[in-house]
This record gives sequence, C-alpha cells and structure tokens, in this order.
Amino acid sequence: MSIFRFNLLEWLNAKIVDPLMQIVRRGAEPKQLALSTAVGLTLGVFPICGTTVVLCGVAIAILGDRCNAPTTMLFNFVATPIELSLIVPFLRLGELVCGGPHFALTPDAFKKVITGHASKEVLFSILHAILGWLIATPFMLVLLYMIFLPCFKLLAQRFGTVPSSPTKQIFSHADIKLKLLPP
Repeated sequence: MSIFRFNLLEWLNAKIVDPLMQIVRRGAEPKQLALSTAVGLTLGVFPICGTTVVLCGVAIAILGDRCNAPTTMLFNFVATPIELSLIVPFLRLGELVCGGPHFALTPDAFKKVITGHASKEVLFSILHAILGWLIATPFMLVLLYMIFLPCFKLLAQRFGTVPSSPTKQIFSHADIKLKLLPP
C-alpha cells in the first residue's frame, strides 16, 4: 500500500505541482492565475466527456492575455475526475429546473448512448445535465476565483520570479553604475 501512495505522490508532483510551480516562478500575475484556474476547473467539469479541451481552447482564445493557457489546461486536466462525479448532480439540477421526469441511470441507458441507439429520454437527460452545468457555472467560476486569488498571491510572494540562471550573480543598480563609469 505504501508503494502505491509513494507513486501517487510522485505522479501528483510531476504532473500537477511541478508544472504549477514553474508557471508561478515565471512571474504570472496572481489574478491571471486565479482566473485561469477557475476557468479550467469550471469548463473542465462540463458534463460531456471529451469536449472540455475544446471549451478551454475557446475560452483561452476569447480571454487572450487575461488568461494563462498552461494553467487553464492544467486545471482542465485536474478536473477530469471531478467532471465524472458531477454529471449526475448537473443532470438532477437540470431536471429540477425543467420539471422533467427523473431519468433512471441504468447500464442499459449507458450502453445505448455508447452504441448510438440513444432514445429521446437519454438525449433529454444530456440536455438537462448541460442546463444544470450552465446554471452552476457562474457560481462555480466566482467562488473558485475568490478561493484561488489569495492562494496565488501567497504563492507568488513565496515562489515568484527567480533568476534565469541560479549560478549567475545578480548585481544591484549601484554595482552596474560603478562598472559602467570609467575609473
């Protein structure tokens, strides 16, 4: 069991923590990182699997410089297990808002979706899940931004920009002026 934990921690560090720390060290603004994280997670839980990368790409194109693309894509990746766990709550929220019938989640329904023999009920359930996500999106986006902004401010203070070469000595402005002036 301890081997599994060690490998999981190693994987988390290599795939999530290290890339995030590289982004922070490159000097990205905390507001930009918080927005990018919120967008990546919010779009990453869209209830149709396989579409979130495209949604994040569109968001990155629309937001431009206000968004840090690697951060958005990193947190889209992080959101994948969360996405799977939120499909049913989004479905139930959509059903509640529309007043639609309660869709029974059976293996047969899933098999019909996969094989392309989906009934109207299955298609309506997908639409209900999308509606539930659309209703929750603004709340998730604002809440996540408010949670991550102080976190990224702290990370930027602690681990902000580092010199491009750690062995290179950094001189102050006074040292540079002294070297430029003739003796």
